[in-house]
Amino acid sequence: QVQLVESGGGLVQAGGSLRLSCAASGRTFRSYHMGWFRQAPGKERELVAASTWSAVTTYYADTVKGRFIISRDNAKNTVYLQMNSLKVEDTAVYYCAAGVVAGNYPYWGQGTQVTVSS
Repeated sequence: QVQLVESGGGLVQAGGSLRLSCAASGRTFRSYHMGWFRQAPGKERELVAASTWSAVTTYYADTVKGRFIISRDNAKNTVYLQMNSLKVEDTAVYYCAAGVVAGNYPYWGQGTQVTVSS
């Protein structure tokens, strides 16, 4: 089992950048596939970026492709989401999630709010 804690959210103007971090407990972090999800008010939760355990394969939603970068440091048990050229529509609570099966994420953090102002 792994516990996840996100940080790095906040208020930023459109066009700005933020880097989210997700710190994981446990010595088997390197075995987990990781994903970043977001949920805006009144909308369904969506997967925005994902990384396999080896970081060889990554996924990005079309809405963030070219602007967001997922990375991980297995030595620090941390996964990051670098968010550039932020838009008002990126405003949401961002969650990191983990799982040992790609595409299946049973472990979740508590979320961190990202607000992009115009």
